[in-house]
Amino acid sequence: MKADLIIYNINTVYTPYIVPPIRGKNMSRLYSLDRAFIAVQGDRILAVSTGSFDQHVSEYTVLHDAKGAIAIPGLIDSHTHLVHAGSREMEYDKMKAGVPYLDILKSGGGILNTVEKTRQASFGELYRKAYQSLDEMMLYGVTVVEAKSGYGLNLETEVKQLSVARELSKDHPIHILSTYMGAHAIPIEYTHYKDDYVDEVIEDLKFIKKNGLAEAVDVFCEEGVFSVEDTKHILMSAHAMGFKIKLHSDEMKSIGGTSLGIDLEATSIDHLMSITDSDIAKLAKSNVAANLLPGTSFYLKKKYAPARKILDAGCIVSISGDYNPGSCPTENFQFIMQLAYQHYDMKPEEILNATTLNPAYHLGIHETHGSLEPGKHANIVLLNVPNLSYMLYHYGINHTKDVFIDGKLVVLNRQIVRKI
Repeated sequence: MKADLIIYNINTVYTPYIVPPIRGKNMSRLYSLDRAFIAVQGDRILAVSTGSFDQHVSEYTVLHDAKGAIAIPGLIDSHTHLVHAGSREMEYDKMKAGVPYLDILKSGGGILNTVEKTRQASFGELYRKAYQSLDEMMLYGVTVVEAKSGYGLNLETEVKQLSVARELSKDHPIHILSTYMGAHAIPIEYTHYKDDYVDEVIEDLKFIKKNGLAEAVDVFCEEGVFSVEDTKHILMSAHAMGFKIKLHSDEMKSIGGTSLGIDLEATSIDHLMSITDSDIAKLAKSNVAANLLPGTSFYLKKKYAPARKILDAGCIVSISGDYNPGSCPTENFQFIMQLAYQHYDMKPEEILNATTLNPAYHLGIHETHGSLEPGKHANIVLLNVPNLSYMLYHYGINHTKDVFIDGKLVVLNRQIVRKI
């Protein structure tokens, strides 16, 4: 069969190959192929092989020389707070001085600071800022992102955030999956009426679902924010409406959110910096993914999730960036992977599985994304490194050479060359 595109002269292809969810010893397994080529037809991978590719060449085939780069699947960032206004650099000194985040939140800072700015921002302002962030992510090899709302805390602004994400998914090469997170914090106007706000979030779910604005619902289950009871009420209502469910849990304290998420069969439970041993054991027996966010621990100077313990127990592990304006203001996903290498004591193979096929699994797109296999979307990243380990060892820089999304060249020599 003839190809529209052939990427040749690849030093090594590295790709997951085990049917997800990948866990346990399988996390250390990748398929690698030296001196390889990848043939693409339309937006799908036609072949990944070695030797001659002449049988796939027609007069219309575009030949792309990888020049000895390695190839990996497009990276998947399955936890971002993409659409928001403003920044919070003025709070950083408080955090460095040891002021607890929840105290900053109670004083109207933190998430509430961004909520005020996002409410005031226009659709166009939010769109332009998020588009620029997507460009940055794409330069580091990200091809799919999950984007949460949660900086509106009222229906009007939450809808504005989700509508921006929907428009961006049409206009930008990166594929965006949206999550409604009205339960991200208690808005100031509901400070003494949390139960009323929980009811409003559930009522707003009906509008979100009717208008197809989100695939999933997330809740920040944490002391001083939403209790286990609040979280259960919201997520059970969301599930009954047909949403996928997930939650922030055990970020600062363990209050029972992780156990609840497992019982409710959430797609993922995110953060887990304070997860208990008993919850690790329970999580290992489930098909719920542990979505770990090392960038947040790094920026907040907090403890890291016990990733090695979670992995060795047999849990499904995913690694995400958590790009947001308050606790992880970076779009550099390769640095996130490097933090996992340093602070999670993970192997390169485990990290690649945790940033491609396992996130595709808990986002529900593993049949079409997450690995370099015939029939899957041609999301391919070429890295200017001799091997996978080198990309994680040589930290803090962008190793990307070229990026293809759906078979289209979008980054060439670290420069964006195509926008839809």
